[in-house]
Amino acid sequence: MAIFNQQPAARKEATAFTPDQPAQRDAPPPSVEPSAAAQPRRAGEPQSKESLIASDITIEGKIEGTGHVRIAGRFKGDVNVQGDLTIEAGAKLSGGVRAKRVVIAGELEGNIEGAERVELLEGGVLIGDVKAGSLTVAAGSRMRGQADFGWEDKAGKALNGHASVHSMESRAAS
Repeated sequence: MAIFNQQPAARKEATAFTPDQPAQRDAPPPSVEPSAAAQPRRAGEPQSKESLIASDITIEGKIEGTGHVRIAGRFKGDVNVQGDLTIEAGAKLSGGVRAKRVVIAGELEGNIEGAERVELLEGGVLIGDVKAGSLTVAAGSRMRGQADFGWEDKAGKALNGHASVHSMESRAAS
């Protein structure tokens, strides 16, 4: 299984144009979907790569790499990236996570280890334990598991961070 780290602009396919079709020259090919994360770069900012698992895709396996990953569909397996992991609303990830920053708007069933920052957004669901430098929990989100943040990692390096808890609900297990 190969997952490619490409930027939306790099995915454009070669298209033949004829002089009677000038309007098509500026239009992207039909196979290219604009990503919600595609934002204009500011001068001097490095361009980061992001891989997307689209909402109509289900994948089972393992993701490893240095770029960012955005999951809008379903993924079963571990994710180990040196960049950011975003789980979109309606998406589900079942597996362990190691990433620099983790944003959860959908559902994560698994543990998060060694993240600098974890954000559980409104409507987001986390079933698993979190070990991170910083944890932000929004109203309307749900979590079942343990959370350790602001402590030192195994190498004795301080995980700089804080927790910003907007709302945390305790629910009795049924």
